Amino acid sequence: MRLSQLSGKELIDIEKGRKLGVLGQTDLLFDEKTGVLKELIIPKSSWMGLKRKAQEVSIPWHHIETIGRDMIILQNHQKE
Repeated sequence: MRLSQLSGKELIDIEKGRKLGVLGQTDLLFDEKTGVLKELIIPKSSWMGLKRKAQEVSIPWHHIETIGRDMIILQNHQKE
């Protein structure tokens, strides 16, 4: 799967059964020594897509349960 194919997929928290957002401009964090994918880094925007602050949400790769055609199911271990 290509990174561009992740764009537009909904992120769903399997524990709470709710939508966390939609992937848009996503970065990937790799371990430089091993080449292992560690995290998805998603910029977080506010009102009407305009950023107030440089915020981002990091989703560890091991939290992703499955990637489907339209959505990504994950275990959200972050506190709200």
